[in-house]
Amino acid sequence: MSELTILYEDEYLLAVDKPAGLLMHPSWLDKAETDTLAGRVKRHWQGAKVHTIHRLDRPTSGVVLIARSDDVARQLADAFRERRVSKTYWAIARGFTDSAIDCDTPLKEELDAIADRQARADKGAQPARTHFRRLGISALDTPVSRYPHARFSLLECRPDTGRKHQIRRHLKHLRHPILGDTRYGDRHQNRWAKAHLPYESLMLRAMQLGFEHPVSGVYTVISAGLSPQWQAAINCFGWFGRGATAAGWTQERSVAMDSDQRGTEHL
Repeated sequence: MSELTILYEDEYLLAVDKPAGLLMHPSWLDKAETDTLAGRVKRHWQGAKVHTIHRLDRPTSGVVLIARSDDVARQLADAFRERRVSKTYWAIARGFTDSAIDCDTPLKEELDAIADRQARADKGAQPARTHFRRLGISALDTPVSRYPHARFSLLECRPDTGRKHQIRRHLKHLRHPILGDTRYGDRHQNRWAKAHLPYESLMLRAMQLGFEHPVSGVYTVISAGLSPQWQAAINCFGWFGRGATAAGWTQERSVAMDSDQRGTEHL
Protein backbone atom coordinates (compact mmCIF):
# COMPACT_ATOMS: atom_id res chain seq x y z
CA MET A 1 0.00 0.00 0.00
CA SER A 2 1.59 3.29 -1.06
CA GLU A 3 2.20 6.01 1.51
CA LEU A 4 0.70 9.47 1.32
CA THR A 5 2.57 12.30 -0.37
CA ILE A 6 2.00 15.00 2.24
CA LEU A 7 2.27 18.60 1.06
CA TYR A 8 1.19 20.26 4.32
CA GLU A 9 -0.06 19.15 7.73
CA ASP A 10 -0.98 20.88 10.96
CA GLU A 11 -3.39 20.16 13.82
CA TYR A 12 -6.35 21.39 11.74
CA LEU A 13 -5.91 20.16 8.19
CA LEU A 14 -3.89 18.05 5.79
CA ALA A 15 -2.97 18.61 2.14
CA VAL A 16 -1.84 15.65 0.06
CA ASP A 17 -0.86 14.97 -3.55
CA LYS A 18 -3.41 12.45 -4.82
CA PRO A 19 -1.97 10.17 -7.51
CA ALA A 20 -3.86 9.55 -10.74
CA GLY A 21 -6.00 6.42 -10.60
CA LEU A 22 -6.74 6.56 -6.86
CA LEU A 23 -10.36 6.85 -5.73
CA MET A 24 -11.22 9.49 -3.13
CA HIS A 25 -13.66 7.15 -1.30
CA PRO A 26 -15.03 3.63 -1.70
CA SER A 27 -17.33 3.73 -4.71
CA TRP A 28 -20.23 1.79 -6.21
CA LEU A 29 -18.41 2.21 -9.51
CA ASP A 30 -15.63 -0.12 -8.36
CA LYS A 31 -16.73 -2.24 -5.39
CA ALA A 32 -13.60 -4.39 -5.57
CA GLU A 33 -11.24 -1.44 -5.05
CA THR A 34 -10.25 -1.12 -1.39
CA ASP A 35 -7.35 1.34 -1.72
CA THR A 36 -8.71 4.91 -1.46
CA LEU A 37 -7.32 8.29 -0.47
CA ALA A 38 -9.68 8.48 2.52
CA GLY A 39 -8.47 5.07 3.66
CA ARG A 40 -4.82 6.08 3.42
CA VAL A 41 -5.45 9.25 5.41
CA LYS A 42 -7.37 7.32 8.07
CA ARG A 43 -4.42 4.96 8.49
CA HIS A 44 -2.04 7.93 8.64
CA TRP A 45 -4.21 9.45 11.39
CA GLN A 46 -4.42 6.06 13.15
CA GLY A 47 -8.15 5.65 12.69
CA ALA A 48 -9.27 9.24 13.28
CA LYS A 49 -12.27 10.49 11.30
CA VAL A 50 -11.48 11.86 7.84
CA HIS A 51 -13.35 14.98 6.65
CA THR A 52 -12.92 15.40 2.91
CA ILE A 53 -13.76 18.92 1.73
CA HIS A 54 -13.64 18.64 -2.05
CA ARG A 55 -12.81 15.91 -4.52
CA LEU A 56 -10.77 15.10 -7.58
CA ASP A 57 -11.92 12.62 -10.21
CA ARG A 58 -10.19 9.25 -10.08
CA PRO A 59 -7.91 9.91 -13.10
CA THR A 60 -6.98 13.44 -11.91
CA SER A 61 -3.91 13.96 -9.73
CA GLY A 62 -2.84 16.78 -7.45
CA VAL A 63 -3.66 18.81 -4.34
CA VAL A 64 -6.47 17.63 -2.05
CA LEU A 65 -7.42 19.25 1.27
CA ILE A 66 -8.68 17.18 4.21
CA ALA A 67 -9.87 18.52 7.57
CA ARG A 68 -9.39 17.04 11.04
CA SER A 69 -12.70 18.31 12.47
CA ASP A 70 -16.29 19.03 11.47
CA ASP A 71 -15.84 22.75 12.16
CA VAL A 72 -12.75 23.16 9.97
CA ALA A 73 -14.37 21.06 7.24
CA ARG A 74 -17.46 23.28 7.33
CA GLN A 75 -15.41 26.48 7.10
CA LEU A 76 -13.38 25.21 4.16
CA ALA A 77 -16.47 23.81 2.42
CA ASP A 78 -18.05 27.26 2.75
CA ALA A 79 -14.91 28.82 1.24
CA PHE A 80 -15.14 26.49 -1.78
CA ARG A 81 -18.86 27.13 -2.22
CA GLU A 82 -18.42 30.91 -1.92
CA ARG A 83 -15.53 30.83 -4.44
CA ARG A 84 -12.94 32.05 -1.93
CA VAL A 85 -10.54 29.26 -2.88
CA SER A 86 -8.17 29.84 -5.79
CA LYS A 87 -7.84 26.61 -7.83
CA THR A 88 -5.17 26.13 -10.48
CA TYR A 89 -4.85 23.06 -12.71
CA TRP A 90 -2.56 22.11 -15.58
CA ALA A 91 -3.85 20.24 -18.61
CA ILE A 92 -2.37 18.99 -21.87
CA ALA A 93 -4.91 19.54 -24.63
CA ARG A 94 -5.24 18.70 -28.32
CA GLY A 95 -4.14 21.33 -30.83
CA PHE A 96 -2.85 24.88 -30.48
CA THR A 97 -5.22 26.93 -28.32
CA ASP A 98 -5.50 30.70 -28.17
CA SER A 99 -3.11 32.30 -25.68
CA ALA A 100 -5.99 33.04 -23.27
CA ILE A 101 -9.59 31.83 -23.20
CA ASP A 102 -12.50 32.53 -20.85
CA CYS A 103 -15.14 29.82 -21.23
CA ASP A 104 -18.51 30.44 -19.60
CA THR A 105 -20.61 27.73 -21.27
CA PRO A 106 -23.29 26.53 -18.79
CA LEU A 107 -23.08 22.85 -17.92
CA LYS A 108 -25.99 20.50 -17.30
CA GLU A 109 -25.38 18.06 -14.50
CA GLU A 110 -24.31 14.65 -15.79
CA LEU A 111 -25.69 11.91 -13.55
CA ASP A 112 -24.32 8.43 -13.09
CA ALA A 113 -26.99 5.75 -12.91
CA ILE A 114 -25.48 4.32 -9.72
CA ALA A 115 -23.43 7.01 -7.97
CA ASP A 116 -25.96 9.81 -8.57
CA ARG A 117 -29.20 7.87 -8.30
CA GLN A 118 -30.51 10.23 -5.58
CA ALA A 119 -29.83 13.42 -7.59
CA ARG A 120 -32.46 15.35 -9.55
CA ALA A 121 -32.51 14.38 -13.21
CA ASP A 122 -34.48 17.46 -14.30
CA LYS A 123 -31.97 20.05 -13.10
CA GLY A 124 -31.15 22.59 -15.81
CA ALA A 125 -27.75 23.76 -17.01
CA GLN A 126 -25.79 25.60 -14.32
CA PRO A 127 -23.46 28.61 -14.75
CA ALA A 128 -19.82 27.56 -15.20
CA ARG A 129 -16.71 29.60 -15.91
CA THR A 130 -13.10 28.56 -16.52
CA HIS A 131 -10.11 30.75 -17.37
CA PHE A 132 -7.46 29.15 -19.57
CA ARG A 133 -3.94 30.46 -20.16
CA ARG A 134 -1.59 28.78 -22.60
CA LEU A 135 1.82 28.00 -21.11
CA GLY A 136 3.35 26.26 -24.12
CA ILE A 137 2.75 24.51 -27.43
CA SER A 138 4.42 21.51 -29.03
CA ALA A 139 4.26 19.89 -32.48
CA LEU A 140 5.66 16.38 -32.87
CA ASP A 141 6.58 14.90 -36.25
CA THR A 142 4.18 11.97 -36.04
CA PRO A 143 0.71 11.76 -37.63
CA VAL A 144 -2.52 11.58 -35.61
CA SER A 145 -5.54 10.35 -37.56
CA ARG A 146 -5.67 12.45 -40.75
CA TYR A 147 -3.31 15.13 -39.43
CA PRO A 148 0.41 15.02 -40.35
CA HIS A 149 1.60 16.32 -36.96
CA ALA A 150 0.64 15.80 -33.34
CA ARG A 151 -0.05 19.23 -31.84
CA PHE A 152 -0.62 19.94 -28.16
CA SER A 153 -0.97 22.86 -25.77
CA LEU A 154 0.00 23.05 -22.11
CA LEU A 155 -2.70 25.00 -20.29
CA GLU A 156 -3.14 26.64 -16.92
CA CYS A 157 -6.81 26.19 -15.98
CA ARG A 158 -8.48 28.28 -13.29
CA PRO A 159 -12.13 27.32 -12.66
CA ASP A 160 -14.33 29.91 -10.95
CA THR A 161 -17.11 27.37 -10.40
CA GLY A 162 -16.95 23.69 -9.46
CA ARG A 163 -19.24 21.78 -11.80
CA LYS A 164 -18.71 18.06 -12.35
CA HIS A 165 -15.91 17.47 -14.89
CA GLN A 166 -15.94 21.22 -15.58
CA ILE A 167 -12.45 21.63 -17.06
CA ARG A 168 -12.75 18.46 -19.11
CA ARG A 169 -16.16 19.45 -20.51
CA HIS A 170 -15.19 23.04 -21.23
CA LEU A 171 -12.11 21.92 -23.16
CA LYS A 172 -14.22 19.43 -25.10
CA HIS A 173 -16.62 22.29 -25.92
CA LEU A 174 -13.65 24.37 -27.14
CA ARG A 175 -12.55 21.44 -29.36
CA HIS A 176 -9.33 21.04 -27.40
CA PRO A 177 -9.99 17.86 -25.37
CA ILE A 178 -7.52 16.74 -22.74
CA LEU A 179 -4.96 14.11 -23.65
CA GLY A 180 -5.91 10.76 -22.12
CA ASP A 181 -9.54 11.69 -21.45
CA THR A 182 -11.44 8.50 -22.24
CA ARG A 183 -14.84 10.12 -21.60
CA TYR A 184 -14.64 13.52 -23.30
CA GLY A 185 -11.48 13.15 -25.33
CA ASP A 186 -10.34 12.22 -28.82
CA ARG A 187 -9.90 8.47 -29.30
CA HIS A 188 -7.33 9.01 -32.09
CA GLN A 189 -5.29 11.31 -29.87
CA ASN A 190 -5.51 8.87 -26.96
CA ARG A 191 -4.46 5.97 -29.16
CA TRP A 192 -1.49 8.01 -30.39
CA ALA A 193 -0.51 8.85 -26.80
CA LYS A 194 -0.66 5.20 -25.77
CA ALA A 195 1.70 4.28 -28.62
CA HIS A 196 4.17 7.16 -28.33
CA LEU A 197 4.25 8.48 -24.76
CA PRO A 198 5.64 6.92 -21.55
CA TYR A 199 2.34 7.13 -19.64
CA GLU A 200 -1.34 6.40 -20.05
CA SER A 201 -3.62 8.63 -18.02
CA LEU A 202 -5.74 11.77 -18.05
CA MET A 203 -3.32 14.70 -18.32
CA LEU A 204 -5.08 16.95 -15.81
CA ARG A 205 -3.39 17.91 -12.55
CA ALA A 206 -4.47 20.07 -9.61
CA MET A 207 -1.31 22.13 -9.22
CA GLN A 208 -2.23 24.68 -6.58
CA LEU A 209 -4.84 25.76 -4.03
CA GLY A 210 -4.94 29.16 -2.34
CA PHE A 211 -7.21 29.82 0.65
CA GLU A 212 -7.46 31.59 3.98
CA HIS A 213 -6.48 29.18 6.75
CA PRO A 214 -9.68 28.62 8.78
CA VAL A 215 -7.90 29.03 12.12
CA SER A 216 -4.83 31.26 11.64
CA GLY A 217 -6.41 33.48 8.99
CA VAL A 218 -3.18 33.41 6.97
CA TYR A 219 -3.69 33.19 3.22
CA THR A 220 -2.06 29.86 2.38
CA VAL A 221 -0.89 28.64 -1.02
CA ILE A 222 -0.22 24.91 -1.40
CA SER A 223 1.53 23.70 -4.55
CA ALA A 224 1.94 20.12 -5.70
CA GLY A 225 4.60 20.61 -8.37
CA LEU A 226 5.08 17.94 -11.02
CA SER A 227 4.57 14.23 -10.46
CA PRO A 228 7.03 11.86 -12.20
CA GLN A 229 4.37 11.22 -14.84
CA TRP A 230 3.95 14.91 -15.51
CA GLN A 231 7.72 15.48 -15.54
CA ALA A 232 7.97 12.81 -18.24
CA ALA A 233 5.27 14.61 -20.25
CA ILE A 234 7.00 17.98 -19.91
CA ASN A 235 10.25 16.42 -21.10
CA CYS A 236 8.56 14.63 -24.01
CA PHE A 237 6.94 17.79 -25.33
CA GLY A 238 10.01 19.94 -24.68
CA TRP A 239 8.32 22.51 -22.47
CA PHE A 240 10.54 24.71 -20.24
CA GLY A 241 13.65 22.93 -21.49
CA ARG A 242 14.35 19.25 -21.06
CA GLY A 243 14.65 18.25 -17.43
CA ALA A 244 12.97 21.43 -16.17
CA THR A 245 10.54 21.38 -13.27
CA ALA A 246 7.52 23.45 -12.28
CA ALA A 247 9.47 25.32 -9.58
CA GLY A 248 9.72 28.50 -11.64
CA TRP A 249 6.00 28.45 -12.35
CA THR A 250 4.97 28.01 -8.72
CA GLN A 251 7.38 30.72 -7.63
CA GLU A 252 6.06 33.08 -10.29
CA ARG A 253 2.46 32.42 -9.23
CA SER A 254 3.35 32.89 -5.57
CA VAL A 255 5.10 36.22 -6.18
CA ALA A 256 2.11 37.42 -8.19
CA MET A 257 -0.26 36.52 -5.37
CA ASP A 258 1.94 38.26 -2.78
CA SER A 259 1.01 41.67 -4.18
CA ASP A 260 -2.65 40.99 -3.44
CA GLN A 261 -2.49 38.88 -0.28
CA ARG A 262 -0.81 40.06 2.91
CA GLY A 263 0.53 37.47 5.29
CA THR A 264 0.63 34.80 2.60
CA GLU A 265 2.23 31.46 3.40
CA HIS A 266 3.53 29.46 0.41
CA LEU A 267 3.91 25.72 0.93
